[in-house]
Amino acid sequence: MKKMHRKALSQFIAATALASVSSFALADTIKIALAGPVTGPVAQYGDMQFIGAKMAIEQINAAGGVNGSQLEGVVFDDACDPKQAVAVANRIVNDGIQFVVGHLCSSSTQPASDVYEEEGVLMITAASTSPDITARGYELVFRTIGLDSLQGPTAGQYIVEHIKPSKVAVIHDKQQYGEGIATAVRDVLRENSIEVPVFEGVTAGDKDFSALIAKLRQAGVDFVYYGGYHPELGLLLRQSAEQGLNVGFMGPEGVGNSDISAIAGQASEGLLVTLPKAFDEDPKNAHLVEAFKAKNEDPSGPFVFPAYAAVQVIADGIKLAGSTDTEAVAAALRANSFDTPTGTLAFDEKGDLKDFNFVVYKWHADATKTALTE
Repeated sequence: MKKMHRKALSQFIAATALASVSSFALADTIKIALAGPVTGPVAQYGDMQFIGAKMAIEQINAAGGVNGSQLEGVVFDDACDPKQAVAVANRIVNDGIQFVVGHLCSSSTQPASDVYEEEGVLMITAASTSPDITARGYELVFRTIGLDSLQGPTAGQYIVEHIKPSKVAVIHDKQQYGEGIATAVRDVLRENSIEVPVFEGVTAGDKDFSALIAKLRQAGVDFVYYGGYHPELGLLLRQSAEQGLNVGFMGPEGVGNSDISAIAGQASEGLLVTLPKAFDEDPKNAHLVEAFKAKNEDPSGPFVFPAYAAVQVIADGIKLAGSTDTEAVAAALRANSFDTPTGTLAFDEKGDLKDFNFVVYKWHADATKTALTE
């Protein structure tokens, strides 16, 4: 146990109460906090996470629940704001909730996870890809998606091997996720002797990219990688087309949703995007796809199925541990593998998946996409 002081009193009381019995009943309801953006510019991604997690809760409950208990999802809005995420984390702790699926933005997940680790709450993020989140050796932090240290090189190698540009601009939004993945891409490009004359950040929420576009033109770049989310890239794509900067663009899973087509229009055609595998296209998930569609929900978002898997592994971990004690559940997660709609998941000591692949897609103006790699 890494933190002997954590919830020491409650653990002592629990141990004393259990000393005279060989088994115990779980609570009638096991609450799972669903933390992410309900509001704000990336709320669409939060919706992906929420519908995936809620579907898993619904189906697990319909199948009898977890050791006789029903799951209950409780939504918390952090707006992908770090300060609000910490406030949400403290509310979750104060409400006595022991399990979290979330947060979504890495810059929110990291400070919130500090609270959870200190207070004995187990968190699984289905969307945050920054390696820093799990680099601290926390016991109760997991994720059901891959890392930027995998996604960045996947994008970088694709640019090197298939685009073969001479000069690449690498732009980011100055946030933990965007700058982290942009840095990983830049490093791969430089290692392969591709010039990166422009590496700089824009401010999230910016609307006018004329100065940046002029700088890209002056630098003579023939390709642009953007680390961040769709609102800024959508505007950058549209304004680049309007101002005659005809170069290719690529971004991470934070830009791959229908809103980028709504913002950029025809300028989004041909955008390259790294995303998790399209789990909704896997034949084994056809029954889940139909269940989502029956509720008029879109199962194609990149975080829908990873969020479903996050709830499932929490439920399976509780079953294996025979307890809702979060340290026992965490030990069960690291010691076992789990058959989920996103594949067979196994966690390493850091809480990261031992195996996860990002796929390169060609994005189309009608918000559909074509896989370019497997």
